[in-house]
Amino acid sequence: MSPHTAIRPELVLDGPSGALLDAVDADPHAPLAVAITAPGGYGKSALLHELAGIYRRAGHPVLDTWPAAATAPEPGAVLLVDDAHLLDEDRLRELRHWLDTGPARLAVAYRPWPRPAALVELAEQLTRDRPPLLLAPFTPARTAARLGTAYGHRPEPNLVSFVQGQTGGVPRFVERLAAALRPEAGTPARQPQAADAGGAVHRVPPAALLPFGTEVADLTWPVRRLLLAVAAGVPLPVDLLGALLEQDPDEVDETLAQARASGLLGPDDRLPPIVERAVTSLSPAGQRIAVWQRLAELQRVRGAPVLPLVRSLLTPGVGGENAGLTIEAAAEEALAEQPSLAADLFAAAATAGRPTTARQAYAAALAGDLDTALRLADRLVGATNPDDRRDGATVAATALTHRGQLGRSAELYRWSNAPSSAAFAAIATIGTGHDAEPDAPAPQPSTDGPPTLLTSAALLTVRGVRETLTAPPTAALSTLVQAAALLEPAGRTVLLPDSPAALAALVALHCGELEIGERVLDRAIAAGLGGALMSRRHRLLQAWILMVRGRTAMAAEALRTVTGPPAPESAAPDATDPLESRDLLFASALEMGIARRDSDLPAVQRAWGQAREALVRHPVDLFSFLPLGEITIAAARLGELNRLEPYLREAYALLDRLGGPALWATQLRWSGLHAAIIAELPAAADEHVAALAANVGHSRYSAVMAAAAESWVEVLRGTVDPARVETAARGLHDAGLGWDGARLAGQAAIRTADRRAMTALLDCARMLQGRPAGHKGTAHPAGASNAPVADAVTAPTESRLSDREQEVADLVLSGLTYKQIGDRLFISAKTVEHHVARMRQRLNCANRGELLNRLRVLAAERGSDGSATPNWPKRPAS
Repeated sequence: MSPHTAIRPELVLDGPSGALLDAVDADPHAPLAVAITAPGGYGKSALLHELAGIYRRAGHPVLDTWPAAATAPEPGAVLLVDDAHLLDEDRLRELRHWLDTGPARLAVAYRPWPRPAALVELAEQLTRDRPPLLLAPFTPARTAARLGTAYGHRPEPNLVSFVQGQTGGVPRFVERLAAALRPEAGTPARQPQAADAGGAVHRVPPAALLPFGTEVADLTWPVRRLLLAVAAGVPLPVDLLGALLEQDPDEVDETLAQARASGLLGPDDRLPPIVERAVTSLSPAGQRIAVWQRLAELQRVRGAPVLPLVRSLLTPGVGGENAGLTIEAAAEEALAEQPSLAADLFAAAATAGRPTTARQAYAAALAGDLDTALRLADRLVGATNPDDRRDGATVAATALTHRGQLGRSAELYRWSNAPSSAAFAAIATIGTGHDAEPDAPAPQPSTDGPPTLLTSAALLTVRGVRETLTAPPTAALSTLVQAAALLEPAGRTVLLPDSPAALAALVALHCGELEIGERVLDRAIAAGLGGALMSRRHRLLQAWILMVRGRTAMAAEALRTVTGPPAPESAAPDATDPLESRDLLFASALEMGIARRDSDLPAVQRAWGQAREALVRHPVDLFSFLPLGEITIAAARLGELNRLEPYLREAYALLDRLGGPALWATQLRWSGLHAAIIAELPAAADEHVAALAANVGHSRYSAVMAAAAESWVEVLRGTVDPARVETAARGLHDAGLGWDGARLAGQAAIRTADRRAMTALLDCARMLQGRPAGHKGTAHPAGASNAPVADAVTAPTESRLSDREQEVADLVLSGLTYKQIGDRLFISAKTVEHHVARMRQRLNCANRGELLNRLRVLAAERGSDGSATPNWPKRPAS
């Protein structure tokens, strides 16, 4: 920084300008010939004013006009010339004469454009002994110094960053924004609204834009068009600018030079944000729209992106065939990343006369707005244009699938005769259990369309679904994973009734291949397969896998990302929209399943109403067996199993129509078994065990489930074979059902009279739930994947509570305080606290929450009179 003290506060010196002032200040009587060049607003006038002050203090007369060439200059005079680029040739020649008459003191400031020949000659003469002084924008340090001078104190870093970012450091713009942000007397400067330390959120006061009005009004029409085009934010190659400005390349270069010289266009051919706002807001609206509309049309013809332009063109009065074509092109651009915006753009294109209703329906469905999609599709189905009828039927069929109406969806797909419609119709038909010939040839695509990725993937998907009925699970899973991979390149813009990734995950859950299910879902979400419409389904299935593994905290968090309000940085703005029928069914079942595994009976009760509504809204189909089974178990826990009988009868009838496919039957039977166990229905449990045993040869998973079912029922009948139970429990764990395996071992541990067997089974249960054998209640971090499953392991015989502790436990579960419990039992609150501490120690609970969950499990295991649940009667001989 120069030691020279500036007179004008807006002059913040850099190295070269400070060196010039220091040299003049040190010897104001020496000759001076200097050229100062910079765009408008860079401080040329302020620098000349500073030079004038130095010379006047030294006694030199300072002139801003000069006599004709025939007149001798005043002795010792200093001539300071501003805006020399505006002088005519005669006046410029007089300046050269001033230099030629002998030692002179002359400073000439000018912009880089225009460059008349006489100015070029003068500049060459001025720069023979001294290079031209080139003024540059403020650095952040100089901006901070200017703000400090303006406000009388050191500005906050976020304010400096904001001003620098908005102005590009151009001194004139810094001055305007600083003045608009200047505080009232005695108050600090207004900070950028909601700005963080980096000035991430900005707001420019309107007062900062008003001084630009004269500059914008004085611009020539080509320069204003150029600046409006730059403000549109799209790349502007020379040929595009030539077409927009109707100029040849040389004329375009001239216009660019003029815009740069004004200071409004930066040296990088960009507009500082404050200039961009000023140019767009202060230019006449008609001119702005005309420029952007013409630019958008040129971009469309070139095949370049038009979406950024079209966003700004959606205003009343913008229309015409060309505008419709451009808006339609922008909608196609937006379809992959912003289908909701694409739907709005297609609607605007239709208003401008384009036939885009079918594309609007497609985009609305892809965005998850099925009400709009169905309304438009219904109109299209009755249209006269066969393509519109086909597209309308396809959109309607897809929407109905998401709402659980597979039967009607299949009819619409067959009627549409779209290239992939036969495959999707076949999948829907299988889902309703009406595929009478599962070994029939695969449907062939319509010959009316090309063999696209969607068509190929649809054929693979229907083949995979059919393989779930008769082939080994690994074959069906492989086919569905291949179909999902095939669709990934085009995933975001593909409208799907169900994705092959979701079907693959369902198959994986039904055959114990949870890792494969997780991976295929991860890839589908990363690729955006099926767009926003499928996003929720994929994330719900991810949560389901976490729940099955026993990671209930993580599953609950994953469920909240689907059903709860999104985080501020979330990329899923659809999270607060109502769930469609299929997603609502899975979400409701997830909520109940997580609560059941956490032994949170009140949460199960709260979720029951929504689960019943979801069941009513969604007809039973093959692909909804998982939520149906989970809700069945929860209903048994609530004593509401009879309400589900119609749905269960339909599910078993559907299986019978399909020939009883083992892959789909196994999981439903496993859920039915647990519901029968909870409802204490030994005969029903035996029926499920027999059904599971009939499928032993289908797959390893079926064999594991059958063995575990047989072992579980025998345990309930009082027959505990420790080795057999442990083998069955470990089999469940290896199949991904660690929570179920731990619960089986825990159930056996509390029912055996053999102390050694009880200890071994308890250690097995702890190991299966991720805790080491002999675990004594080490706390787990909230949400950890190996956090203990609260009701998986029931307390061993040695840890059963005393009669007094059981009384205290019952009252704790009823919600009484220690003092209220003490009053009820005629003991002190301190004694109650002592009993609770003893219970935590006996039951190996790390905290009060785990204790409450364990006490709920014990309460469920006891009869209404407080006694342990008796063993089931022996199975009658067949």
